[in-house]
Amino acid sequence: MAFVLKSDNESLAMNGLHLNGQDSLVQALLTDFYQITMCYAHWMNKKSESHAVFDLYFRKNPFHGEYTIFAGLEDCLRFVENFRFSSSDLEYIRQVLPNAEEGFFQYLAELDCAKVRIEGIPEGTVVFPKVPLLIVSGPIGICQLLETTLLNLVNYASLVATNASRFKLAAGDLQLLEFGLRRAQGPNGGLSASKYCYVGGFDGTSNVLAGKLYGIPVKGTQAHSFICSFSSEADLNIRNITVEGKEIDLYESSKQKLTWLMNTINWGVARSELSQGELASFVAYAIAFPTSFLALIDTYDVLRSGLINFLSVALALHDLGYRSLGVRIDSGDLSYLSKEIRIRFKKVAQADPNLSFVASLTIVASNDINEETIISLNEQKHEINAYGVGTHLVTCQKQPALGCVYKLVSCDGEPKIKLSQDVSKITIPCKKLCFRVYGKSGNPILDLMTIRGDEDFTQFETDADGNKVEFQASRTEKYEGSILCRHPFEEGRRCLVSAECQIHRLHRVYWDGEVKEKLPTLPEIREHVFSELSKLRADHKRYLNPTPYKVSVSSILFDFLHEQWLKNAPICQLE
Repeated sequence: MAFVLKSDNESLAMNGLHLNGQDSLVQALLTDFYQITMCYAHWMNKKSESHAVFDLYFRKNPFHGEYTIFAGLEDCLRFVENFRFSSSDLEYIRQVLPNAEEGFFQYLAELDCAKVRIEGIPEGTVVFPKVPLLIVSGPIGICQLLETTLLNLVNYASLVATNASRFKLAAGDLQLLEFGLRRAQGPNGGLSASKYCYVGGFDGTSNVLAGKLYGIPVKGTQAHSFICSFSSEADLNIRNITVEGKEIDLYESSKQKLTWLMNTINWGVARSELSQGELASFVAYAIAFPTSFLALIDTYDVLRSGLINFLSVALALHDLGYRSLGVRIDSGDLSYLSKEIRIRFKKVAQADPNLSFVASLTIVASNDINEETIISLNEQKHEINAYGVGTHLVTCQKQPALGCVYKLVSCDGEPKIKLSQDVSKITIPCKKLCFRVYGKSGNPILDLMTIRGDEDFTQFETDADGNKVEFQASRTEKYEGSILCRHPFEEGRRCLVSAECQIHRLHRVYWDGEVKEKLPTLPEIREHVFSELSKLRADHKRYLNPTPYKVSVSSILFDFLHEQWLKNAPICQLE
């Protein structure tokens, strides 16, 4: 199994994760082979204790958007907290590295993350390209071994949380339910999807194990197979429902309500055309769940069978003191059907003053919903109250990977840069301080990176608690009361940040031999996502042609970056 579950009498720690808060597959050997070969080469070269700094970041926002949600931080911390090679791990490494010296295995046997330091952006924060999500520092041997697993834990979590948040922005206040387990990439992919879709803004999941592990509300109704399993009332082995000690034949009551509906409203269909098996299935389900009855009504015909049968049962339940929830449609023209269903709900409500609740019953829509579908339905003025989303959400069909990278930026105090003909792949060397700048409106206007130790920013070295602090004037520029912010690679793109702006330092120390911060619960991370998105300007979040968010470097870092670029780039010789 992917998860090792504690016994029922043991309390769940952190966000419902097990094995000390960690998926049992997330272990030291969950890495790429070349991480181990590089570690061995460092050890052979007596360089494994050299102090290294790595930045984990991404180069481009996903889904043609201009923001990303950072997720997976706690999973990373639980991984480093439990990082150790077991005896069976070492035995396997001996098999794949048969010529390695025995001392290396002793080194691995004693290796843990006690000397590692991880600075991170709080989970659920809106983040942007180039800015490190994690800054990992410590001995290069262990830091190198962490790379693949940290990328694995951050990449998908951040991608699917961002995808979920985009669905939430499109849907607005409507309820969103994640139904993606059956389409997810394996059991672990399904669990991760449920967890981080909830973080990104979804209200519930169909995934029962995710509900148990993470405390996410579980939701569901019935499938077409349940409806089809009933052919007539003869399949109803239980017809009665007990109310205040009395046995009531719910099927007979539903048939009486059906008669009233057919006589009161013109449905455009003969009663004989309604599916008797469908009515029987609704009665069976309502008997099992009288307080939360919600019916799937598109098995045969939404408007000429399913809706009428649902209302018959819902009105019978109403007479017994139960309020049904509504209907789900899983096929057809969702906009048209939702509007027609609402019209009929209102007709029933108008036919009897005691049935006013029917007008506002919930309509849930599913059937291969994606972000574009929701936007289109909005334009068509639909009457849908909730969406059930699966495939397009959990598989992130529009973009299947975020593309986070883990790059060395310093080793033994010497800055390191990776060059490329593709400018977007050039790294920004040195250990950095990163800030978010807020304008007069309170919205973030740019992220700013500078060299750690830059005199203008020394006041922020210990200010990692998110307090707002005013800028000092730059010592390198002649702009009194302002700071010059520059595009990392394009010399002509620059802007001035007013002294009236406020700033937050982005990173906190989350790991320094042990977890250093109290970690938030999933609901707290989810609320942080909502708060972050509410602060972001609408033009950065819009679906079509969103405005790019500025990610800048200070003048000192700009000069340093280009100095290192020229220093390390070979000069071609022409003859």
